[in-house]
Amino acid sequence: MSRAMFEYTKTVLNKVSFDANLFCKEVQKAVKRLLPYEIEELKLFIQNLIKTNPDLKQCMVYLS
Repeated sequence: MSRAMFEYTKTVLNKVSFDANLFCKEVQKAVKRLLPYEIEELKLFIQNLIKTNPDLKQCMVYLS
């Protein structure tokens, strides 16, 4: 079940990556829902998104 939540989270984050504020809210929700090892994977996923959209870098605060 949890793996499906991780995949869903990645999909949502991709869709809202145009708006940094909305993206940060979704990251906060994801941190509450995901398991610790999935949060580590999410960090890598977001770092790749930041390469194409540097405005999202502010959201890394929620993953530390």
